[in-house]
Amino acid sequence: MFKSDRNTLISLGLLSITFIILFLTYNVGGSWSFALAFRGKKLVVLVLIAIAIATSTILFHTATQNRIITPSIMGFDALFIFIQTVLLFFMGAIQFISFEGIAKFLVEMGVMVSVFLAMFYWLFLRGNRSVYLLALTGIILGIFFRSLVNFIFRILDPNSFAVLQSELFSSFNAVETNLIFIAAPMIIACLFFVYLLRYKLEIIALGKNTAVALGVNYRATVFAMLAIIAILVAVSTALVGPITFFGLLVSHLAYQITKHQNHLNLIIISSLIAICTLVGGQFIFEKLLNMQATLSIVIECIGGITFLLILMRAHKK
Repeated sequence: MFKSDRNTLISLGLLSITFIILFLTYNVGGSWSFALAFRGKKLVVLVLIAIAIATSTILFHTATQNRIITPSIMGFDALFIFIQTVLLFFMGAIQFISFEGIAKFLVEMGVMVSVFLAMFYWLFLRGNRSVYLLALTGIILGIFFRSLVNFIFRILDPNSFAVLQSELFSSFNAVETNLIFIAAPMIIACLFFVYLLRYKLEIIALGKNTAVALGVNYRATVFAMLAIIAILVAVSTALVGPITFFGLLVSHLAYQITKHQNHLNLIIISSLIAICTLVGGQFIFEKLLNMQATLSIVIECIGGITFLLILMRAHKK
């Protein structure tokens, strides 16, 4: 690791620790044990989401050889919305509200991971197709799911529609802290496999022909990367809802400030940026601004502007 990257890592690490301490200890008016336990669970969820989104975006950029698109382009967000809509349509508003916690999380996780792993296998391994066709298929599936959702919207009663709308927007305020013991092992396992693949990732980034020439099993490695991406995105989406541009924002910040752009550096630095953004942002909006604004909306707004700037810069080149 270059000295400049080491300094960046130390600076981001200290900033993350500062935000974590402030988030846990600021303005504790009652019992410290209760406050630390309550805030600590929420903090763990925010950190897990930050790491999952940052890691999945870096891996997706490497797998597709494209730093503009993100995993959300594969239709994960649209599938999540479709799952919520179908559950409410068949269960009814009252049962849908009561269907929370581990059961709902496992259903969402199972459906999202199964659908996209099946698509990855059918198109990429068995069908011997390219990653670009895979991304195009994800876009088409996203349009298909959104069309079905819009159709169901039209036949829902107003009360059910209001209940559904509250579930379709990402929120860092009411995270499911009881899901930590399921989500954490999944994310940690994915990070372990990413660490095992760290050297192959550098070769995959050179392109398919170079990777094959250097003796790397390109299809098996990329399929493993896509499987990890599917799990990480599914976990983060099931925990807080769809987040479109957050991964793009933190990954491009990491690309800009990282000198030695190997994947271990990029993943660590982008994860620290994501932690600073989520924990620091939630601290500011929740503790200082008293929830007068929503962090997810601000992130999506800034991320959307970043996406447009990246497109404009790519067009000029």
